Parts: sequence; C-alpha cells; structure tokens
Amino acid sequence: MNDAKKIVITGGAGFIGSHLAERLLKSGESEIVIFDSFRHGNNNNLDEISNNSRITLVNGDIRNKEQVEELLNDDVDMVYHLSSIVGIEHYCKDPLEVIDVNVLGTRYVAEMALKNNFRVLYASTSEVFGRNPKIPWSENDDRVLGSSTVDRWSYSSSKSLCEHMLFALAKHQDLQCSIVRFFNVYGPRQNPIFVVSRGIHRVLNKKSPVVYDSGEQNRCFTFIEDAIEGMLLAANSDEAIGEAFNIGSNTPTTIREINDLILKLGDPTGKMTLESIDTSELYGSKYEDIGLRVPDNSKAAEILGWHPTTKVSDGIESTISWAKNNPDWLSLEVD
Repeated sequence: MNDAKKIVITGGAGFIGSHLAERLLKSGESEIVIFDSFRHGNNNNLDEISNNSRITLVNGDIRNKEQVEELLNDDVDMVYHLSSIVGIEHYCKDPLEVIDVNVLGTRYVAEMALKNNFRVLYASTSEVFGRNPKIPWSENDDRVLGSSTVDRWSYSSSKSLCEHMLFALAKHQDLQCSIVRFFNVYGPRQNPIFVVSRGIHRVLNKKSPVVYDSGEQNRCFTFIEDAIEGMLLAANSDEAIGEAFNIGSNTPTTIREINDLILKLGDPTGKMTLESIDTSELYGSKYEDIGLRVPDNSKAAEILGWHPTTKVSDGIESTISWAKNNPDWLSLEVD
C-alpha cells in the first residue's frame, strides 16, 4: 500500500465509499478524509468508523470549486473520486444534477491533482458501454448509446465525458490517474433502490420482489469486497496509471434469477412470488434498458492480479444476514 499521509474519498459516505474507508483503516493508512454532501442514500454508513481518530468527515458539495480547492491541498497524496449521483430514478428525475455532479466535480478534482501532484482513482461504470451488442465488453470497446432525448443516458454520457477528460490529462499533462469501471456492485449497506438491495429489502419486509418488464435482462453481479479489492489494486499499481479496468464478475445472471435466489434465501415461508413492473408505464420515454451487460475482466487479471472470488449465492446470503441484523436499513422507505 501507499505510505500516504492523507487519503481523500469523495462520496465517501456512500455504499462503496464507506466500505473503502473501512478497508483503508484496516490497512493502516494514517489519515482518511471523507468528503460528502450526505444528501443521498443511508447516512448511517459511517457509524462504525466516524469516531475513529484517523477519520475526518467534511460536509460539502463536489460542485463547489472553492470547497474542493480547500480540501485537496498539497498535503493530499491520494484521492479516490467516488462522488456521483447513481440510480435510474435519479437519472430520470434530475439529469442535470447527474451531469453537474459527475462532470464539474471530476474536473475540479483533476485540476487540483495536477496542481498538487496527487494521484486519483476514478470510479466509473459499466454504463459507459451503453447497449453495445458485442459481448463481453473489453475496456476499449465501442460505446453504443440511445438518443440524447432519453434521460436514462445522462449518467452514461457524463461518466464517459469524465473518462475522456482524465485520459486526455493523463496523456498530455501527466495526470496520475486510474479508472475502474464497476459492474453491478452489491452488498451490505447498499441503498435499497438497486436490483439486489431492493430485492432483499422487499423480501425481508414481507413484500414481493420486483422485476422490470420480463426480468430476463442479464447482469454480472460483483460483491462489494471484490470491488474494493480491485479498486485498491488499481490505485496502487504503477502499471495502472493512465489505464481503465473492468471490475466485475463475468458470470451473467438474469434479474429474474437473482430475485428467485433472494426469495429462496430470504423467504422461509416459500409463499412469496415475483412482481413485474412495466417500465414504459413507470418511466415513459425517459428510460431504456440494457439487455445484456458482461465484462471482459482479463485486463484486470493480467495487470492487477484481480479476480472476483465471491459467488453470487454467497454474496447474497451474506447481505441478507447483514440486513436481518440492521433494522434501521430495513426501515428505510423505498418507493
């Protein structure tokens, strides 16, 4: 690991950021600063570490340039840039906020990295590939997106623009950065608006899990511990500078299958069934789905030595066990 005197995690109060902070503490990093607006998700994510003397919480907005400049001073050695607006509901409800947070925030972080010479690990997404029919997706494959009139693509487009920015700065101004593209990360503490977390939240609250449309969409689900390991390997490898890596399982599972598994593991009565939602009625023309999303993760294996090690069944069982012991999470209100 880097002998960093100060590590900053933007978006560190979120699902992935909070797990990253815990892992860094265990690794012995001397000072970790968590920068977050604390406006989205579950504000209890940091409860177990917030009182640690090596953790500093900073409430701020990544779109505020002055706050970012003050935060990312010349004492910083590493920034894990996770600040983002995530979730289909947000893309369709307020695409402008999605774009502003992703693009402006990344630009400000990159500017300060060049000025103060610290390294950046940027958390991107499998969404950048859009609906490219070529499967699996390698890091340099084409992006195939729908119309810009469809709000659903605002997230993908903004994340892709950030990648363009970072690659250009790495090439032309020697920005020290690496990019990881996550594929359907899940696990304890995830906001219950995503596929796995929503299914578990509903089943443990004795509600039927939901599938969008047919439920035959394929995803490659990646347990949080595997995702964190991939991020740390990329952040600490010299060979990873200026590179992007797919961090995701390459074993596809349909949305229907994942919810059937949640029912099997989480419903002792065996009486609950799946509920189907028509996305055309829910979102109208704002939404388009992706039928198949599978990464080629061989680059991460070859350069970083990274491999996903958690079976979906084990990851879901672990997440269900955690959820049963966390009534505050179960009591969160979800549409």
